[in-house]
Amino acid sequence: MKNFIFSAYRRYKDYKANKKKPQTFAEHVVSWIKTIVGAIIFVMIINGLLIASFVVPTGSMEKTVLTGDFLFVNKLIFGPSTPQIIPFVNIPLPFYKFPGLRKPEKNDVIVFIFPGYRDEVEASEFQYYLKRCVATAGDTLQIINNVLYVNGVEQKLPPNAVVTNNAFRDPMETLRTFPKGRNWTHDNYGPIRIPKKGDVIDLTLDNLEEWDIFIKREGNDLKVDGNQIIINGKPTDKYTVQRDYCFGIGDNRDFSLDSRYWGFIPYDNVLGKPLIIYWSWEIKDAYERPYNLIEKISNIRWNRILKTVS
Repeated sequence: MKNFIFSAYRRYKDYKANKKKPQTFAEHVVSWIKTIVGAIIFVMIINGLLIASFVVPTGSMEKTVLTGDFLFVNKLIFGPSTPQIIPFVNIPLPFYKFPGLRKPEKNDVIVFIFPGYRDEVEASEFQYYLKRCVATAGDTLQIINNVLYVNGVEQKLPPNAVVTNNAFRDPMETLRTFPKGRNWTHDNYGPIRIPKKGDVIDLTLDNLEEWDIFIKREGNDLKVDGNQIIINGKPTDKYTVQRDYCFGIGDNRDFSLDSRYWGFIPYDNVLGKPLIIYWSWEIKDAYERPYNLIEKISNIRWNRILKTVS
């Protein structure tokens, strides 16, 4: 074994010694490009398979996590995947997700790929979101006067969740909540069943508005021809759900843009669970950064570094 290791080391040393070093400007440029591309590919693989980094962009999960918290995310728990985006340019990639240790459960804080706003089949921009999973596939969810019920059972607020009951009431809110046409509000919402793979949805021209985007997000072609609903070229009055879904709500209940406004989260979109806060500084949103050294140091929230998230 020692001889094998020594032989491998000698071969590596010989390779390094005999490797031609860049001589011209063009060769130096090519060498740097190879190094940068290699580093990007390495980061993409690690982010997809093991641990990812995530910065909290808004206050929708306060006080569980704060805007400006930087988190390490466990990708193994819900299933590692091939890379979802090209770093720095934020170009989405088709990806394959491997089986995980388990599926999302109620009360999990989850990081997921944003599925798009209520009336979008696909999100206009690739983004990672952070919310709390409050209901899973097959559950029935309802909110009555800001109290959450799942399958008829009242759910206790997470330890750091915030409900003020004094939030600004948008008079147009009933026109913005999901699904379209139900006219619910964020504090009086549902009841609604969280779709489960194999569920059969009865479709009519009256309720099609509610399910139109959902069916298209599952990769189907849907249109209406006279009084007939046509899915993938065939007339039908039923639709069979193809994936499992969960429902995400921010812990800052009155000030959270979440599933109540844009819909269900496919399990395939759920990428991981936050592990620990490795850095934190006080900022208003994800796009603000302290500029000078003194400001950076004064804005660091030392008491949050190395805190776990639950």
